[in-house]
Amino acid sequence: MRKGQHRFVAGFLFLPVALYLIFVIWPYIQTFGYSLTDWKGQSQSFDFVGLDNYTALFEDDVFMGAIWHNILFLVFIPVITILLALFFAFMLNAGGRGRSGGVSGVAGSKYYRVVYFFPQVLSLAILAVLFGAVYRSDGGGMLNGVLIGIGLVDSQNPVEWLNEPNVVLWALMAVVVWHGVGFYLVLFSAAMQSIPRDIYEAALIDGASRTQSFFRITLPLLWDSVQTAWVYLGIAAMDMFILVSTMTAGDYGGGPDHHSEVMSTVMMRNFLLYGRSGYACAMGVVMLVLTLIVSVVMLRATRRERIEF
Repeated sequence: MRKGQHRFVAGFLFLPVALYLIFVIWPYIQTFGYSLTDWKGQSQSFDFVGLDNYTALFEDDVFMGAIWHNILFLVFIPVITILLALFFAFMLNAGGRGRSGGVSGVAGSKYYRVVYFFPQVLSLAILAVLFGAVYRSDGGGMLNGVLIGIGLVDSQNPVEWLNEPNVVLWALMAVVVWHGVGFYLVLFSAAMQSIPRDIYEAALIDGASRTQSFFRITLPLLWDSVQTAWVYLGIAAMDMFILVSTMTAGDYGGGPDHHSEVMSTVMMRNFLLYGRSGYACAMGVVMLVLTLIVSVVMLRATRRERIEF
């Protein structure tokens, strides 16, 4: 840099870096400090207990079960969401044939984009209320009403979607996938529009099927976007607090009988209800570490050579 440019750049960076350190990094440091104490949340006095909170975490069956549930979300939510978004984006951009024999999206693709993206404009709180009505455990619920109407479910014994231990996690996953597919469809569509149509047309002339075009052309050229989507969805799967706490039974959710617990709901319950704030801070530190590990692993696992076109 030229003489004086260092001070010029530092002057612009000082305020944002200072704000980041104060409002992001410092709370992390405080949380780690409190996790080594028996802080009750309300009292200003607390004692240092070392790693006792972390030792107790791995003996806590509820928290360990919550970690397993987060792992299930981490596996299924990104896979299902990305596969659906890729399929719909491919159909909207290269799933049909133009009038001149070239490649184009299916008929009405412009309108389908709006329809698919619509769930993304709804907040998670609205989604929780909306799907609370869908999953109602009586004939007034939309899903049970449809199943009763076609005779698959007895009106006297409707499905308890959010109270069945073997169903509740899948019901929550369906909400997240429904909400996320539209956003990633638009993301992948934008990336697909940069792929020259000549590549698809040449593949079709050579006899390639739509499936072969997708796996041999579309997916490799969209890999950077897929990698980004995978990381964001993985981070979302490590949270899930709003939906679980709002839609499932119990204080801050987690019902029935802890079968839908996630790490964040266990943490909030210990922090706000049980007065075990130091213990809850230890959970927060574990969540931070696991999220960082997941992000790094996903970036490493999905890394590949960039394909130029």
